[in-house]
Amino acid sequence: MSFFYRTILRPAVFLQDSEKAHNRMISTLSRASRSRLMMSLLGNFYSSPELPTKVFDLEFPNPLGIAAGMDKNGQAVPAWQAIGFGFSEIGGVTLHEQEGNPKPRMFRATSERALVNRMGFNNIGANSVLDKLKDFKNRGLWPESPVGINLGKSKITPLKKAPEDYAGSLELLWNHADFFVINISSPNTLGLRDLQESKHLELILSLCQETNSKCAIKLGKNMKPLLVKIAPELKDSYLKDIIRLIQKFDLNGIVATNTTIQRPETKNNKSKKIFDEQGGLSGLPLKDRSTDMIRKIYKISKGKIPIIGVGGVFTADDAWEKITAGASLLQLYTGLVFEGPGIARSIISGLKKRVKEAGLNSISEAIGLNS
Repeated sequence: MSFFYRTILRPAVFLQDSEKAHNRMISTLSRASRSRLMMSLLGNFYSSPELPTKVFDLEFPNPLGIAAGMDKNGQAVPAWQAIGFGFSEIGGVTLHEQEGNPKPRMFRATSERALVNRMGFNNIGANSVLDKLKDFKNRGLWPESPVGINLGKSKITPLKKAPEDYAGSLELLWNHADFFVINISSPNTLGLRDLQESKHLELILSLCQETNSKCAIKLGKNMKPLLVKIAPELKDSYLKDIIRLIQKFDLNGIVATNTTIQRPETKNNKSKKIFDEQGGLSGLPLKDRSTDMIRKIYKISKGKIPIIGVGGVFTADDAWEKITAGASLLQLYTGLVFEGPGIARSIISGLKKRVKEAGLNSISEAIGLNS
């Protein structure tokens, strides 16, 4: 199936504008997500073997998830489990609806297996996303695998009001996700990465955990896992500050990493032109940088902070490298664009084989083996 996608479907898809092709794919999955028959058929073609793991006290059928940015508005929540992913992270969702940056804003560097985007948190806003999630639950279509929500800062909100903006989205959506990711590292919102500095981040994490506790008490439930998503260029001093704040406020993990503003060397003229575009770079050129960050976090935290590893995951070898560097879970985005819907099954099948070859009883035993 992956061969068919790469040789037949992908060339046709890649003739289209990158964002338009993305939107058509999400629209197709959105329609399929409202049909139990279609979900069953997709599962027959693409479901992954079981490779269970437990992180943040949540049960994951396998450790590979779909990264934020793919399903910004939660339009296809049931579909990600059907095509083999062990969890999904929708968003980035902002408190206020926003169009994002001017188009065109997404570009393919095909020879480098990379994407450049400057989307700018385009989404329908927290209230409208809430309506979509409620609809899936009311229809009985909610997946069994965990669903996370990536929270971004609204563009119209000044940095000094960022804590209230993040906490407002968290409060609205709290009862409709299994975990939340505070995104302070997108390169496509002016000034957002400044929030990685401890003087800003401490206020955000404090208010979000306060809101998390308030919602839990109100509904008689446990607090939801909260994570922070960081940039791959983060300096060691900032990283240590973030880890300190995560421990101080009893957060549950780190997503490493977001896209990079740096560019690799290339001799391909088409790729050079794409790399000249402003925005964040994802895909294969990000792989080693994100793995290095995972290894660094694991070492600094002494393996006590769960890490979701994301960046350049295309194969089971890529996934195994990130897990053994210290990642408890994985996510991908660009890999799905280039490899098609069979990628999750392929990676999980490969990971099962590696667990067996290593003489391990579970994938969790591989975490940090090569850190």
